[in-house]
Amino acid sequence: MVALHEVVAQHVAAIVGRGEQVVVASGDCMVALGVAAGLQRAGVEPGIVWLDAHGDLQTLETTPSGYLGGMPLSVLLGYRPELWGRPMGLRPFLEDDILLVGARDLDPSEAEYLRTSRIRRAAVEDPVADHIASRPHLVHLDTDVVDPAELTGQLFPTANGAGKERVRQTVADVIGRASSVPALSVGLTSAPERVATDPWYRHLLTGLMER
Repeated sequence: MVALHEVVAQHVAAIVGRGEQVVVASGDCMVALGVAAGLQRAGVEPGIVWLDAHGDLQTLETTPSGYLGGMPLSVLLGYRPELWGRPMGLRPFLEDDILLVGARDLDPSEAEYLRTSRIRRAAVEDPVADHIASRPHLVHLDTDVVDPAELTGQLFPTANGAGKERVRQTVADVIGRASSVPALSVGLTSAPERVATDPWYRHLLTGLMER
């Protein structure tokens, strides 16, 4: 995994270093580690806006499933640096750097952690852009933040999510509010055939790249 994310970090650092924006689309939220490492290499110390139905704050000690895709925020906060952070030169973020948006399916350990954490939280329907400072940001979007009734075929469907257009507009609002969004990480956590056939994915990615 470090080898894969190292390639992402190198590309992100090169693109952002040229003053350009980069959009990284993947089927796994852990790719955000490579994106964050690449931003830091390019001299950018971003805040993080993390749109996801899940907390992504599991650890190897707390996870009930062993799924690594449930751990990226923990790693970004400095968890087990010998496994991921140090090999990529990824420096840990502060809890204050993170705004978690739309998380509604939390495991007990995540809920307990967030109860006393300084990670800020918001709903997709909130004026999310008002919660962030005017500074560079890494925006991460896991598409399971969308309600599965509107976006079928998700690998981890979670009820009571936001509508597709509300999610798209929230991302656009965040991009417009931040002084700079040099990188966007998109976790396409849906079955590949749905990503290929549902025009919303194409419109979303095209819109992000056009910015």
